[in-house]
Amino acid sequence: MKITVLNGSPRKENTSAMVDAFVEGAKEAGHEVEVLHVGKMKIAGCLGCEYCHTKGEGQCIQKDDWEKVLPAYKDCDMVIFASPIYYFTLTAQMQAAIQRIYCIGQPPKATKAAMLLSSASPGVYDGPIGQFKGYLAFTGLEDAGVITAVGDENKTEAKLAEIREFAKNL
Repeated sequence: MKITVLNGSPRKENTSAMVDAFVEGAKEAGHEVEVLHVGKMKIAGCLGCEYCHTKGEGQCIQKDDWEKVLPAYKDCDMVIFASPIYYFTLTAQMQAAIQRIYCIGQPPKATKAAMLLSSASPGVYDGPIGQFKGYLAFTGLEDAGVITAVGDENKTEAKLAEIREFAKNL
């Protein structure tokens, strides 16, 4: 299975251990994994201009780092959204990347999606998980699961082992 991980963290320490554990487990199970660090890319939010659905044939009128993400999104069998939670939601960079998926809507090959979320505070996951559930309902993708970590839990061996095992069993 070809898996694309969209890592929305603009800072290495936020979700890197979780993403690394996921990649390790997925590769051990024989999956091909590509990690795109959308949190460090320059991706503008969707303009809602409809160029992609009228003249653009699925291409966005904006020319930015989204052009690096779209081919991987189109070609994956599964997408993973990994993000720290900043003020009760996904990072702005991850939000922009998700908005820009609008240009094609449903991924042509993917059949499932999952989330890896990390926050310094407990009880802040309802909004991002709700957004994820809405995305799944729209795309028809199978919910492969959501893993959350609070505080330094995202770097504990127990949490990393859970994530590795999750990735192995996809």
